[in-house]
Amino acid sequence: MSNDTDLTPTVWRRVNDSSGFAAPRTLIRVYTPLGTLESVTSFYERLLGVERDMRFTYPEKRLTLAVVGSFLLVEGDEETLAPFRATDGTLIVDSAETYLARLAAEEGTEVLDPPHRVPTGTGFTVRHPDGTVVEYVEHRPTPDGN
Repeated sequence: MSNDTDLTPTVWRRVNDSSGFAAPRTLIRVYTPLGTLESVTSFYERLLGVERDMRFTYPEKRLTLAVVGSFLLVEGDEETLAPFRATDGTLIVDSAETYLARLAAEEGTEVLDPPHRVPTGTGFTVRHPDGTVVEYVEHRPTPDGN
């Protein structure tokens, strides 16, 4: 169960390495207040008929996240969530470097947050020419294998 004091770094994923992905995994973001991640997770599990396949904390950003199907559930207080609400979605990709190079070749693409370490690997955020803001993340196993 998550709460505002339980931000010990943890990462749990059924698939911890996206390097073999043939296509990106698209995640719709759902922002949820502190103390609600478990109930929101249960709702999406019942709705989709699948179990969550990922849960992790992001202590530096004071967030707890879970993934159920194509939904990325992001839990935090309103102040913490505010800067993330501008991001429309997340793509889990095989290689952040490859996608960054593809995006750099596209006229009108703007890098909003350059590549950096995240709890699951490496990520960056861009604004596409149409204005859509997307986080691109490659997943790699953590030192303990998760």
